[in-house]
Amino acid sequence: MPFRVRDTNELAGLQPGDQITFHLRVLADESWLENVQRIGRAPVTNTAAATPPAPAATNELAEFRLSRIPDFALTNELGQPVRFKDFQGRALAMTFFFTRCPIPEYCPRLTKNFAGAIDRLKAMPGGPTNFHFLSISFDPLDTPLLLRAYARQYHYDSNHWSFITGKPEDIRELARGFGVSVTPAGAVYNHGFSTLIFDATGRLQLMWPIGGDLTDTIVTELTKAARPQAEPGK
Repeated sequence: MPFRVRDTNELAGLQPGDQITFHLRVLADESWLENVQRIGRAPVTNTAAATPPAPAATNELAEFRLSRIPDFALTNELGQPVRFKDFQGRALAMTFFFTRCPIPEYCPRLTKNFAGAIDRLKAMPGGPTNFHFLSISFDPLDTPLLLRAYARQYHYDSNHWSFITGKPEDIRELARGFGVSVTPAGAVYNHGFSTLIFDATGRLQLMWPIGGDLTDTIVTELTKAARPQAEPGK
């Protein structure tokens, strides 16, 4: 997981494999490292693993459909069963998170992206109504009750947004299939990012393997994804 350093001079001389200590400062909307100090060295086995994955090519996206996802038995924040086939005919946005994430630029930012995008789509004159958002937790501690409490903090609309849990092995397989690595790190997780848009026919339209503020792009892509589209071959 990447972290921001305000004073880049603190990184001078550091090399891959250096062991460091630091203070992590966390405010409501941002975080950063400070007092970075080198304390030793560790073997470097795979520096390529830190390279962010590239977005999937357009021709690869066109071949992947919602119907290819295994029929996992999932549960939403209301304790109701959910399956991906339930969203046929709707544009679908999806991302992965956990409620205890302490870094505001990570899971809280992803949730704010969805909250902002939904508000703008609902307020758009003549805007789409056939859309839904899924925030999928990879933390087994995120029960439906906890997910609902978390969702309410963002004033969610259950008609357009669901917070999802399921069997840990199913969620891990789902996250891994979309390039999201999840590794326990003490009481929390090191994890990657993936925000996905499926169009109303179930085709994967776009996938972003990054965090950050994607609100504007999500609104633009969901608007396109919700439009009636011809099935391939028709």
